[in-house]
Amino acid sequence: MNSVKTYTLFTEHDVYLFKEGKHYKLYDKFGAHSVEKDGIQGVYFSVWAPNAKKVSVIGNFNNWNDKDHILFPRWDESGIWEGFIAGLTWGTLYKYAIETPRGEILEKSDPYALSWEQNIQAASLVSTTWYEWDDEEWLKNRWKKNSLNAPISVYEMHLASWLREGDNPERFLNYREIAQKLVPYMKEMGFTHVEFMPVMEYPYDPSWGYQITGFYAATSRFGSPQDLMFLINELHNHDIGVVLDWVPSHFPGDANGLYRFDGSFLYEHEDPRKGFHPDWKSYIFNYGRNEVKSFLISNAMFWLERYHADGLRVDAVTSMLHLDYSRNEGEWEPNIYGGNVNLEAKAFLQEFNTAVYKEFGDNIITIAEESSDFPMLTKPVHDGGVGFGMKWMMGWMHDTLDYFKVEHDDRKFSHHKLTFASMYMYNENYMMPLSHDEVVHGKASLIYKMVGDEWQKFANLRVLYVYMFTHPGAKLLFMGDEFGQTSEWNFTQSLDWHLLEYPVHKGLQTLVKDLNHMYRYETAFYENQFDKSGFEWVEADDLENSVITYLRKGKKKDDVFMVVLNLTPKVLDYKIGINAGTHWEVVFNSDDERYNGSGVKPEIIKEQSEPWMNRPNSIILKLPPLAGVVLKMKKDKKYKLHRIKLHKR
Repeated sequence: MNSVKTYTLFTEHDVYLFKEGKHYKLYDKFGAHSVEKDGIQGVYFSVWAPNAKKVSVIGNFNNWNDKDHILFPRWDESGIWEGFIAGLTWGTLYKYAIETPRGEILEKSDPYALSWEQNIQAASLVSTTWYEWDDEEWLKNRWKKNSLNAPISVYEMHLASWLREGDNPERFLNYREIAQKLVPYMKEMGFTHVEFMPVMEYPYDPSWGYQITGFYAATSRFGSPQDLMFLINELHNHDIGVVLDWVPSHFPGDANGLYRFDGSFLYEHEDPRKGFHPDWKSYIFNYGRNEVKSFLISNAMFWLERYHADGLRVDAVTSMLHLDYSRNEGEWEPNIYGGNVNLEAKAFLQEFNTAVYKEFGDNIITIAEESSDFPMLTKPVHDGGVGFGMKWMMGWMHDTLDYFKVEHDDRKFSHHKLTFASMYMYNENYMMPLSHDEVVHGKASLIYKMVGDEWQKFANLRVLYVYMFTHPGAKLLFMGDEFGQTSEWNFTQSLDWHLLEYPVHKGLQTLVKDLNHMYRYETAFYENQFDKSGFEWVEADDLENSVITYLRKGKKKDDVFMVVLNLTPKVLDYKIGINAGTHWEVVFNSDDERYNGSGVKPEIIKEQSEPWMNRPNSIILKLPPLAGVVLKMKKDKKYKLHRIKLHKR
């Protein structure tokens, strides 16, 4: 006897929108919802399985048998199965037993489940995202924090390996314990946002979360949905934004996941040239299928709405947009115009960006992790763009890291690797990333990418950070890089926080704090970070000395900083051209003893009316070795750097 009763949360309009690919709140309908029918409390289940012969709910309430609780197929050819089971409550374990046309019985976890188990069974849990938020003040004003004219400095972190207990290194801290440690650290370091590597449920730890099975479930490794909400709420109440990594590019072939969900190629593209990822051995979503588009865009909406996320960093966009990504000739099929652009994926991303910005406006930001030169990624959709708020500046990252590997005497031959970014830095709205991908798989930690002896390595990394934080664009730094983690990132263990006992590491951390505060509080470094008026070269071509000099400018005429980078281990008395009537004062030096530098003080030795660097006047500046020096244009009164809060060591 079937114990399922008829029930629905779907209206005809819901079904119409779902089939059209225009329903962006499917989490209100699909999945397991606690409801009341005829005065009896229970759970309503609904799942999309259009090719199934039968769908049953199995779980710990019926000994996992597929005979007693059979869902009803809707009559509207939507492929939706649904029904009400009395007496079930939160915490009930369940799956769907799906009988395929070939007679297979597939046991699938719920694609819309809010929680999953952490074991081989990995069943879904009847759960809730109810939470009593108190971050209204943040939500009301966050558009200011996510503005392109605001300082955006992101701390990228992997929750499982940021910090673990010293006496029990195998145990993960839970979301609430992480909140107690992370919030004060973020405040101290001065980052404006934190970016969490995927918090959606994933089965395989070495994937770092990028092979997702539970797209709507906060991973239970670290606690409940409410525990994650507590963490986000605490960050918001301390003026810190939260960006989540989001992975609409692919999914793994786990038996209980989306792969062959009803025995057919339902979520994935049937053609393996479009549907199978050769690098990751995973399956690519069918972006041309309306119901799949609704699933994915609803998923983005879900994390922005239910978890109050302030942004989504979209993973592997390059692989989505290119039909020939990681494929040899003959392994991919051109689009209708003969090109390699995946037109369905592009249209999906345009629709995703249009939908979330329409819903949330400038309160949120979308960021593309994209490594090619695909055009107009951050341009509006109505102008033919893809509509992202920002894009990772991968070219800058590769060129910069390549440069800092070069021996100091040979840097003149690689000089323009550092200056080349100015040729394209306003083509898109760029975020400058030094991410987790750069410190794994034999690539070495950032500190060991630097050339030279130990002192030179740290000096090089300090000047690199000065270059990064004073260059136009938003910033992203992976955890551990702020204090010079010496080993590659290891997802199975905590960062090496004990390194802060050593002055070189503590000094580097202090430098990052001060750069964050300078970037956040000095308007010249962020007001025009995506506008050509905010940057001006003073000298880009001094190959022989390996020195580059540029201006950063705010909206006010006298809000100007000069950045001078000495990229050799020599102390230089360096001549710099300046405009008539301007006077300068040194306000920052990465070689300061405070940062464990050599302590050479940069000072203006001489001001003179002699023309230089195509400017009418000049100064002679003493430049410390391997150092980034920042000067402020003086106003009528003596300038004081009162807004840069230097931290006590």
